[in-house]
Amino acid sequence: MKVKIYDKGRAPDVPEHNELGKPTSQKTKVPAKAGSSKWLVTALLVLSFVPLASGIFRLIGLAGGVEIMPANARFSASPLPVVLHILTVSLYAILGAFQFAAGFRLRRPGWHRAAGKLLVLCGLMAGLTGLWLNLFYSRPAGSGELLYAFRLLFGSAMVVSILLGFAAILRGDVIRHRAWMIRGYAIGLGAGTQVLTEFAGALTLGPPDEISKALLMGAGWVINLSVAEWAIRRRSIPSARTASADISHL
Repeated sequence: MKVKIYDKGRAPDVPEHNELGKPTSQKTKVPAKAGSSKWLVTALLVLSFVPLASGIFRLIGLAGGVEIMPANARFSASPLPVVLHILTVSLYAILGAFQFAAGFRLRRPGWHRAAGKLLVLCGLMAGLTGLWLNLFYSRPAGSGELLYAFRLLFGSAMVVSILLGFAAILRGDVIRHRAWMIRGYAIGLGAGTQVLTEFAGALTLGPPDEISKALLMGAGWVINLSVAEWAIRRRSIPSARTASADISHL
């Protein structure tokens, strides 16, 4: 008698049957998963649009072009950290979104591996330059001690998450690698969610003061991390095929 052993947490590949008792094809489920990945990538890119657009406008102003955004003396006096932050955050947000396309990741493991290495560099640079701006630049109007502390906390958490994710894949620990990289990306994409939380706060509470502004921005990071933790636990038992593909990071 033959005995089949299945991966823990996965249902055996038993054909489904329709009302007539005939087996149905399992292939119909694949396009649905591919479609959900496309929607996720699209949603992440849309969420990144406003902060990326404002960053591009800032770069145009710093380069001496048309002042689309109000001039900022603290950026003009020392533009290098600002330029590095905008460029690396932009690349991190765009490339990072495509890492969630499971089908594309499996079909092109070489691209996934190369993009992953670049994302580690961009994510670390984005986090470190963000911390630099918070620590050594003068604070903008309406930014108080609480927002300063939030930026320090979440900026440090982003850097630590990326380092832990990179260390995990070097050990071949795909599950922890994925979890820490998702957390780091969620923090990095906080600016996109903060556009929504600040807009909602302005509609319901009126113009924010220092405390409410800090809480609304903090809510953006908390929302992203909450969604990230839900996604991590939902995918905590990866398929053997996905795990073996992700080891190609090494």
